[in-house]
Amino acid sequence: MLTKRSTVYFDPAIHRVLKLMAIETEQSISDIVNEAIRHELAQDQEDLAVFAKRAKEPSISYEALLKKLKADGKI
Repeated sequence: MLTKRSTVYFDPAIHRVLKLMAIETEQSISDIVNEAIRHELAQDQEDLAVFAKRAKEPSISYEALLKKLKADGKI
């Protein structure tokens, strides 16, 4: 697999944690960051699927929701 190189600037505290994690897990920082990015992208994909599934649900304005909550005695 071909890889691409990129420069990423980490907060010093995050970089220290990544270095320690790399040592503990016997992985490279690149492997750890790639895994984290894959996880976040998968989460985004799941969120988009849920949004698409719920796109046809009726919506309610914020004001109408507040009125309903007040009428129901919840606020």
